[in-house]
Amino acid sequence: MEQKRQKFSEIKAGLDDAESLIRKMDLEARSLQPNVKVVLLAKLREYKSDLNNLKSEHKRLASANSNQAARDDLLESGMADAMSVSANQRGRLMMSTERLNESSDRIKESRITMLETEELGVSILQDLHQQRQSLLHANDTLHGVDDNISKSKKILTNMSRRMSRNKWIISSIIVVLVVAIALILYFKLSK
Repeated sequence: MEQKRQKFSEIKAGLDDAESLIRKMDLEARSLQPNVKVVLLAKLREYKSDLNNLKSEHKRLASANSNQAARDDLLESGMADAMSVSANQRGRLMMSTERLNESSDRIKESRITMLETEELGVSILQDLHQQRQSLLHANDTLHGVDDNISKSKKILTNMSRRMSRNKWIISSIIVVLVVAIALILYFKLSK
């Protein structure tokens, strides 16, 4: 009888742990990107439904077990002989124990699935963080390239202005020389 109580308390603790994990997973799933979030929230709804079914089964079995425990205590205290328990009651007790074990197994499986899902969520968050860092690095690199292009554009603009100014200066010098040569020839030929 003590073992059953211990099993019931272990199952209750497992259910509480499972509920806590589902809440944590729900919070983490809601902080993810929409395409990942939809899939994870659908799985979480299934887990919540399974957990609620297990809780109601546990309550039903616990109340049946407490009634059975009270009955067994009465029988042990001398109200009736322990050997007078009918085969039907033993069968029900065996079925209840079997259901309890099945529920315990389902809770363990659900917990394993939740842990796997949590690990997947953590992995996705790490990948997203790395992608964010890569994007930030690429953004910084692009800003550096943009600054270099701006500087190069200014240098080319200044070079173009200098070339244009030098062309005007050379053109002016040529015109002055041509005029000077023309004047010298004019004066030489007119004498």
